Amino acid sequence: MNTAELLDRLARLDPAALADANKQIRVIASNIRPIRSGLRLLGKAYTVRCHEDFFAVIAALEDADSGDVLVIDTQGSQAAIVGELFSSEAARQGLAGIVIDGPCRDVSTIKELSIPVYASSITPVSGTTQSLGEQQLPIVCGGVMVQPGDIIFGDDDGIVVASEAELRDLLPLAEEIKRVEEVVLEKLKQGTSLLSLLNFAEHRAQLEAGNTTSSLKFLI
Repeated sequence: MNTAELLDRLARLDPAALADANKQIRVIASNIRPIRSGLRLLGKAYTVRCHEDFFAVIAALEDADSGDVLVIDTQGSQAAIVGELFSSEAARQGLAGIVIDGPCRDVSTIKELSIPVYASSITPVSGTTQSLGEQQLPIVCGGVMVQPGDIIFGDDDGIVVASEAELRDLLPLAEEIKRVEEVVLEKLKQGTSLLSLLNFAEHRAQLEAGNTTSSLKFLI
């Protein structure tokens, strides 16, 4: 399976399915939230490290490829590293999104764009352009390690990070989880009780008996 095929199959899922398939998957800290809700984020990481200075982000906009996600470690910056101009340029270039472990600004304009932008905070104060910063190196974003080329997959629930190899292993289980959930949702719409679709009584009895190896499962 090549990268394009992998991304195509991922696009039919959601981050929650991957997190259910592997509860140890890398998840970016929940304080890094989308500026505009309702958008999906999916692409390869183009990593940036900077501090109180956004020159490295400009360089990344020049060097990143269409479909990449800029993932920025601001190292605790208090100044905004991305605003409406960079976000608009990223959208024009066909980038898949921007994830900032740090502040952004101009959110009223960013909310009108179709490119997903995530940030941990908002401020009107911008950084400087006096430091080269670093690009395409391992960084820490939202408490997890992100390698250049890792797949970044996010929605309103949050963002998961994984290598292509990890995702190829996870995909079959994640796809099955998604399939089962869709069947369950359809049955609920038809009036079927959720508990009737689960081994709830059996699992409860096992837990009451002290069997913590039991698991709650759908019966479909």
